[in-house]
Order: sequence, then structure tokens, then C-alpha cells
Amino acid sequence: MALLRTKAVEGAVEKAVPPGAKTFPGAADCEELTAGLESSNATERRQAARDLMRCPNAGAALVSRLKREQDLAVRAAILTILIRLDDPAATAELADCLRSEDVALRNEAIEALRELAVAGDRSGAVPPVLACLLADPDPDVRIFAVNVMESVSHPDVERWLIEVIENDSQVNVCAASLELLCEIGTEAAVDPLVRVKTRFASNAFIQFAADLALKRIVESDSR
Repeated sequence: MALLRTKAVEGAVEKAVPPGAKTFPGAADCEELTAGLESSNATERRQAARDLMRCPNAGAALVSRLKREQDLAVRAAILTILIRLDDPAATAELADCLRSEDVALRNEAIEALRELAVAGDRSGAVPPVLACLLADPDPDVRIFAVNVMESVSHPDVERWLIEVIENDSQVNVCAASLELLCEIGTEAAVDPLVRVKTRFASNAFIQFAADLALKRIVESDSR
């Protein structure tokens, strides 16, 4: 299933929250907006989500609603607001959606984390969240974390990927990491790439991907 893009609702959000706006609703207003997320009317839930952009600490309530929301337009609005809030606690809760059995929600969370990383991630919340996910007991979650890393600009990404191919016992997790190392790997990855070939000597894809990464690193160093 294609990953859901949140860009379609951004124009509406911008109208609801003018750029540079500094005013914030009072606590009672924020409580009312949070309650609006539980409305039986999807339009009211969507509007409440947009208005919560102006409420401090709204992230937890938005993610809670996201995990239960069935209306795609409301989910898109919530995801757009979460990206704009750039709240570390909310980002961690959003990453928890990668464990969801709901494939659509999982894909939406992956896309939102990617967009947050591309948008600047001013709070710096995405990289440490991903680093934690790389130690998750579920290999699928570890793969999802690697997939998000494609959009992350952080000095430790290569090191984290190297740790994966050195230590992770799941071939598919190592394969996903190798694909990204093919793009960003440096001389620091050379020895680990050789070792992962030995660890998975009978796996054709691991051999191919590791060789490709090694070739690109050598070619890059020779320029």
C-alpha cells in the first residue's frame, strides 16, 4: 500500500494557523479542543486537530487519537500537525505506531517521520528515537527504522548501520542496512562490510549488496 502523503492538508492548516501567529488558547480552550478529538463528527475532529496546533503539549492527545482514528482525512490532518509541532514526546509516540498491526497507520507513521526529518527536526527527536528502534525485539520494526533513516541527516547514521550489520542476527535487517550503506557508506564501513559477507556467506543478496557498497566506497575514495 502506498505511503499516505500529508501535504494535501497543509494548505488548510496554514489557513487555520497563520504563519508567525503567537497567540495561544487558554487551558480551558485547549481542553475543549482535545475533547473535540473525540467527536463523532469527522469534520469536527479534523478541525480540533488543526486548532490544537496552537496548544502547548497537544502532541500526546493527537497521537492517542491517531492510533484510533479511522477517517483518512482526520489522520492526515493529525499527521501534518504532529510534523509541525516537532515535539520530542509526540515524536516518540508517533514512532510507536511502527509496531501497529494497522499497515496503513504504520506506513503513515513512517512517512511522517521521514517528512519530519526532511523538514528539519528542530527538536532533534528523530535520530535518538530511531536508534532505540534499532534495538527493538521485532525485526520488522528494526527494518522500518532503517527505512526512515533514508531521510535522516545525522552524523551517527552510518555508525548505527554499521552496528546493525555487525551485530543483528536477522538477515533482512542487515540487508536493509546494506542498501542504505550503498548510498552513504564511507571507509569506516569497509571492514564491517567484509565481515557481514562472512557472516552471511550463503546469502546471495548480502554478497551482492556488500560488494556494491564496497565498490562505491572505493570509487568515491579514488575521485
